[in-house]
Order: sequence, then structure tokens, then C-alpha cells
Amino acid sequence: MAANFFNLDDNELSFETFKALLGHNCKVCIPPAAAEKIVKCRQYLDVKIEGSDNLFYGINTGFGFLQNVKIDAGQIEKLQYNLLASHACGLGEEVPKEIVKLMLALKIKSLSYGHSGVQLATVQRLADMYNNDVLPVIYNQGSLGASGDLAPLSHLSLPLIGLGEVYTRYDTNGKEWTRKPSAEVLQQFGWQPIHLQSKEGLALINGTQFMAAYGMWCLNKSAHLLKMADLITALSFDAFDCIAEPLHPNIHRIRPHKGQGQTAKTIAGYLAGSEINAGVKKQVQDPYSFRCVPQVHGATKDVFANVLEVFLTEINSVTDNPNIFPDEDLIVSGGNFHGQPLALHLDFLAIAMSELANISERRTYQLISGQRELPMFLVKEAGLNSGFMIPQYTAAGIVSENKQLCTPASVDSISSSNNQEDHVSMGANAATKCLRVINNVEKVLAIELLSAAQALDFRRPLKTSPELETLHYTFRQVVSFNEADRVLHDDMVAAIGFVREYDFMEL
Repeated sequence: MAANFFNLDDNELSFETFKALLGHNCKVCIPPAAAEKIVKCRQYLDVKIEGSDNLFYGINTGFGFLQNVKIDAGQIEKLQYNLLASHACGLGEEVPKEIVKLMLALKIKSLSYGHSGVQLATVQRLADMYNNDVLPVIYNQGSLGASGDLAPLSHLSLPLIGLGEVYTRYDTNGKEWTRKPSAEVLQQFGWQPIHLQSKEGLALINGTQFMAAYGMWCLNKSAHLLKMADLITALSFDAFDCIAEPLHPNIHRIRPHKGQGQTAKTIAGYLAGSEINAGVKKQVQDPYSFRCVPQVHGATKDVFANVLEVFLTEINSVTDNPNIFPDEDLIVSGGNFHGQPLALHLDFLAIAMSELANISERRTYQLISGQRELPMFLVKEAGLNSGFMIPQYTAAGIVSENKQLCTPASVDSISSSNNQEDHVSMGANAATKCLRVINNVEKVLAIELLSAAQALDFRRPLKTSPELETLHYTFRQVVSFNEADRVLHDDMVAAIGFVREYDFMEL
């Protein structure tokens, strides 16, 4: 990666380099070696189909059920244009801009391997769009997650041919987003519409970049929330005056699931030096929502690692169809666009992450229950004040919503394209609801943090560990101690922002 530029080519993209792409506001570029492969594949395809009567799917034929309809050479560009226009059938909510931008990057990377037959100018225009924050308007409904993410990727590609709408900050010096017709924005940048050649439309919309972008965004957010869940749990652990014995390494040595042992070690580390934790306990055991955190959080971490491996494989792959192999003189139709690996693992991630919220809400419930010398609902003069009674209601409602969202999308299928595409993954639905689940987890953890911080204040003058005192102090700069009833919605929103933005460098 050159200074302020991120190479998108066939070199493997790791999770760390992916996070660097997200976090450093880099521009992307197509290095010379990747450009050479793109050009070589395009030239091979041109020679292969010139004067040939052979049918090559999507290159000189119709699409899907219309695969046997031959298209005359003079109509090839019109065929590709029609493909993008006719398949842009998305509905629903707009895809978040940060995920649209990620879709652009992943599409560029997939095309850079030189197995898709696109023009270099097409890939370069996608990079120009990324680098200049020209982000297509895309909708989150319309993909079956099988023959590629056809509808969303069509919307992603429409600006290449001057159709559709985009968000841009061209007129506001990078400050505010405005929504404009693509044709108008092309003129502003002095870009001419791309004249698509054979196979290009299909290469652009056959692919898994909608599912993959959502999945990688979910994984990035999950990685942060997994760390926050352990940290907030440790605060709740002392706030509820729990016994540290379930964190003992010998317990986890004889059941050596990686995530379980890692979680116990992490939480024990957060509690090191705590006056509260060193005190004499009256109870023999704590509720499962505290005692079994290593087992529950650890299982989620193990699922996360498995899902991450699948998605890293996906974003380092070619997922359009047909695939072109110039060195082997092959054009082969297959099914790399099918989203089944992603659908299954998106469902798995959603289920695993939802458990972080499930157990978190139970800890919140214990904290407000009036046990362990804590006041009922964590407020003075309970009765006159309702205190933290209703945030737990909110958490419970969100947890229940997650249970409903965790019904797997990947067990469903429906036939399409006149039964030519007779098994689909529904991975796009799995992707969008996975993000909803993870956003909900963030909210529930924020409510636990709000409750744990309040409970800890009732333990004074005793202190928790230095690390957790730092967390508590930092949080109190955002949300103050609740002396009496006030509008807790505002506190909850502030807590969500705190959880989202918390920097572990502060510990």
C-alpha cells in the first residue's frame, strides 16, 4: 500500500488490511500488474468471439432462461446496457453509504484478477467513483443471493452508463451529501459514459459484493462489540459483586475451546487490582449470566473466527460468470456467484452475536433487581423514581426482536428466471438482517453499560480495577449519575454512541 493509496489487485486482503481500508480514508488504485491482467483477458475475449458462431453465455447470448438466444455482434453493447437497466429493480431502504463504498472496492478487487473480461476503463471508472465519493443509490431489497446480487449490483453499475442516481459531495467541498442524477455528476467530473463491451454488464452484476460488503461490515462491527461485551461484562461483574472463581484458568484448561479461555483471561485481566473483587463474598455462586460468560461469549468468538475465514476467502475470489482463463484458452460457465457460503455464515453470525445481547440483558435485569445491597432499579427513593426499570424493558424488547430476526434466511429458496435459477441462497436477506441484529446488540450492550455504571456508583467508596475505573470515568463524561428520574432516552442514545466509538487505547 503506497502512501494514502490502497492497491486493489489479486494479492490477499487480510482482515487487518481490510480494516485499514475502512479506517484510513485511503484512495484505491489498480496497480500495473492487475491492469495488465485485465487488459490481457479483454483482448483474449475479443479475439475469441470475433467471427465465431459459438455461443458464449452472456457474451453473445441472452441471460438466464434466455441463454440460447443469440445476439448479433452489432447489438452487443445494447445487450449489456439493457442488462444493467432492466436488472436495476431494487426496492426498500437505501444501502448505507459506507457499505456502498465497500461494494465498489470489493467489485474492483474481484475484477482485478483478470478472469472477467472487462475493459480497464470500466474498472478504473469504479475506482474514480470510489476515490471521489460518487456513491450510487442502492436499495437493500431485490437480490436472491444466487445469480449474483443482480439488483443491487445493477444499481451500483448504472452510473457507469450515465443512468441512476448517486450521492456526491462535489458541490459542498466534501462537507454535505447531495443526491443527483448520475448523468449530471458525470458532466461535473468530465467523465464520459462507458460504452460497455461484451460480457461487461454480466461481469458487473454477477457477483456477491452486496452480501460480502454487508458481511465484512458486520464482521468489523462485531469485532469491536466482542471486545466491548467483555469490557462491559467486567464492569457489571464488580457492580454486582460477583465471584471471580469461574474465571480460573484451570476450568478452561479442561474444556479448551479457544474463545472460552480467551474470554476468561480477558475479563480476569480487566478485574485485576479491583478492591471490590478482592472483598469477601456472601454468595456461593452467581447467576449464569455472570458465571457462564466465558462459555457464552467464547462460543460467539469461535463462530466469529469461522465466519471471518469464509468471508476473507470470498472477498479474495472471483464471483462472476462465466469465468475466462486466457492462459488455458477457456471460457467456462459455472456458479461462483451463488451466495450459499455467505448466507449460511451470515445466519450463523447473526445467531452468535444475538447471544451477546441475550446474556447482556439478563445481567442488566440482575443489576436492577435490588439484590447485593444495590437499590431497587438503581435509583434513590424507588417508587417516587422508576430509575432504570424501563431501559431493561427496552433491552428485553430488542432481544426478542433479535430472536425473530435470527430465523435463518439460508434455509429458504424460491425458483426464478422461469425455473432456470431454481435454487437460491437468500444471502442478501441474511446480510441485511444480520446488520440489524448487530446494531441491536450494540444497543443492548449500551443499556448494560448504563446500568453497570450506575450500580458501581452505589459501591462507593470501594473501587474497581484501574482499567474499569478508566472506563467508568470516561463514560461519566458522557452520561452523568442518575440522581432522580429524567428522560433516559437521551442517556441511552449517548451510551450507544459511547459503545460505538470507544477507543481501547484509552485503557
